[in-house]
Amino acid sequence: MVKGASRLAASLGVAPLVIGLTVVAYGTSAPELAVSLQSSFNGEADLALGNVIGSNIFNVLVVLGLSAVITPLVVAQQLVRLDVPIMIGVSGLMLVLGRDGNLSRLDGLALFVGGVVYTGFLFYQGRKEPDEVVQAEYAPYIPAEAKPGWHKWLINLGLLGIGLTGLVIGSRLLVTGAVSIAVAFGVSQLVIGLTIVATGTSLPEVVTSLVASLR
Repeated sequence: MVKGASRLAASLGVAPLVIGLTVVAYGTSAPELAVSLQSSFNGEADLALGNVIGSNIFNVLVVLGLSAVITPLVVAQQLVRLDVPIMIGVSGLMLVLGRDGNLSRLDGLALFVGGVVYTGFLFYQGRKEPDEVVQAEYAPYIPAEAKPGWHKWLINLGLLGIGLTGLVIGSRLLVTGAVSIAVAFGVSQLVIGLTIVATGTSLPEVVTSLVASLR
């Protein structure tokens, strides 16, 4: 799914940096989105929240920790000045919004709008300050030809469609299995969401980060 979407974005003239910060980055979080939406539709709020919170904890501690064990990670100044403070600020916002024991539709709308604004800012920054290192990192996702033929478009659309279909089916199976495990072991859906589900939906980040560290 990520490969098809990245190639389509490149065909439309989107800069490699922007593709990496948006399509690739958000693509690896698609399992969390699919599982949390499926849980919300099923009225299983604990599973949805546990998945999101648990995935963020798992990414920072396990994924980042393993990556740094493999090779020392050079932290870009942009991350220190901008992205990490935003991540901390968003976590604080989640704490504030959840103190009343409820995330309302208005709260959800505010979070979603914040995500849209941040994405727009990434597009602006990507076009303003292109990074050759990032371009090289995401070069495998970019087709060699500037204007691919119609058959390339069909292949990329097919990859995108197959990936989305698998994502939807997989999320339903994961939610159903997680609920069954919670019932069988007598633990809450929140605990299952924070552990098993969060780990499962974070596997794309694990693979992507470990491969990047090894390279």
